[in-house]
Amino acid sequence: MKKLNRRAFSVLLIAAFIVMGLCTYITRYLRDGESWASYFSRLNSLSEGTVTDRNGVLLASFNANDNHYNEDRNTRIANYHVTGDFWNRTGTGILTNFARQLHGYNPVTGMTQTKRISLKLNVDTVLNNKAYAALAGRKGAVGVVNYRTGELICMVSSPAIDPVESDPVAPEGVYINRLLSASFTPGSIFKLVTAAAAIECVPTIWQRSFFCEGEKEISGVLFHCPFEHYTNDFRGALANSCNIAFAQIAISVGQTEMVNHVRAYGFLDSHSLDGIPTAAGSYPLDFVGDPETAWSGIGQSTDLICPYSMLRFVAAIANDGVLVEPKLIDDGQPAEHSLLVNPDTAGIMQELMRNNVIQTYGDNRFPGLEVCGKTGTAEVGDGTDHAWFTGFLKDPDHPYAFIVFVEQGGGGLSVATPIANTVLQAAMRRGTDMEY
Repeated sequence: MKKLNRRAFSVLLIAAFIVMGLCTYITRYLRDGESWASYFSRLNSLSEGTVTDRNGVLLASFNANDNHYNEDRNTRIANYHVTGDFWNRTGTGILTNFARQLHGYNPVTGMTQTKRISLKLNVDTVLNNKAYAALAGRKGAVGVVNYRTGELICMVSSPAIDPVESDPVAPEGVYINRLLSASFTPGSIFKLVTAAAAIECVPTIWQRSFFCEGEKEISGVLFHCPFEHYTNDFRGALANSCNIAFAQIAISVGQTEMVNHVRAYGFLDSHSLDGIPTAAGSYPLDFVGDPETAWSGIGQSTDLICPYSMLRFVAAIANDGVLVEPKLIDDGQPAEHSLLVNPDTAGIMQELMRNNVIQTYGDNRFPGLEVCGKTGTAEVGDGTDHAWFTGFLKDPDHPYAFIVFVEQGGGGLSVATPIANTVLQAAMRRGTDMEY
C-alpha cells in the first residue's frame, strides 16, 4: 500500500510539473509568440513588406529571401530609431513594434502569414538626415510635429548605428531613443509650465515686477541668475529667463498648483506614440517647502521631463490649447484631439513665446521664420549643462512645433537654436519644393 501511495504521489507530482510547464509555455507563447515567429522569419518570412517615409522613400523591406534597408548609409543611420532593425535592438523601431502588421503573425498557427503590406510613416527622411547631421554626433534628439494634423515629420535620436551591420561597435546609449524613451533635467524650458500656471493662479502676475542683481535670498536660500536683469515684469522675466523672478513666481503659484499643472499637462505620464510607450517624467510631489518649490519652478530640483512630453505641450499651445496627438504612422485615420491647455492661457503663451524670440533671441537667428520659443540650459550637477530649445512656427502654411535637446551640450541659445533653425528651414523648403 505504501508503495502504491508513493507511486501515486510521484505520478501526481509529475502531472503537476507538466501542468505548470504547460501553463508557463502558454503564457510565454501568448506573450512572446509573435516575437519568436518574427525573429525566426527575418530571412524566410512568408510575407513581403516595405516601410517608407511620407514621400515613398524606402526605409526597410523584407521578403522570403532577404531583408533590405535604404541604400544610403547616412539615411539608414539618421532614421535608425524610426526604422529599428530586424534584430529588435532598439525598442522604438517600427520593425519591432509593428511586427504583427508587417509579418501577419497568426497566434493560432504560430506562423507568419503570406501577404503583401506597405507601412507608410509620417516622417520625412530628408528632415531626419538634416537633424542628425546638425546634432553632429552629440547625444541628443530632435522632434517636429505638425500641430494641426499630428503628423510627426521628424524624429531623430543621436547617436545611432547603421542597421546593416549585424554586430556593430555601439556607442553608449545608442539604442535609447532620447526623444521618446528617456527623461532629463529640463532647465529653463520648464518655465513655460510655471508661466502657464502663474497666468491661471496668480491674478496679480501682470502687475508684479521682479528685481534681479544676479542673486537674491528667497525663503532663506540664495538663488543665482546668470545675468543682472534688474527690473522685470512677467513678460520680461520669461524673455530674459530670469531665475530670480521665476523662483518667486513658482512660490506664488504654490507647490499644490504647480503639481496640478504638471500633472494636467501630462509631464508625469507615459504616453503612447502609435502604441510605442514613452518615458514618464518626475516632479516633487510631496511637500518640499518654498525653496524647493522655487527650484522646481525654474526646471531644476528633481524635475525630469521626456522631450516628447514637452513637444506635446508646445504643440497644444500653438494649436490654441488643443492637442492633436502625434502620429508616426500614416494610416489614413485622423489623430485624436483633446484639450490640454486652457485656450485663453494658450493664446497668452503664444504671445509670450513670440516675445522671447523678438526681445531676447533675435529673429535674425531664424531668417524668414516667425518662431515662438523658449531656450533652456539645464544644470546637470557634474559641471555640464543640457541644451534645450522648444517652440513652434506661427505660420498657418507650416504649422510645426519642435523640440531640440543636446545632452550635456552646453547653452540652449548657442547650441540648440542653430539645430532648430537648420531643421525648420529644411521643413519650410520641403513644404514647397520636394526635390531640393
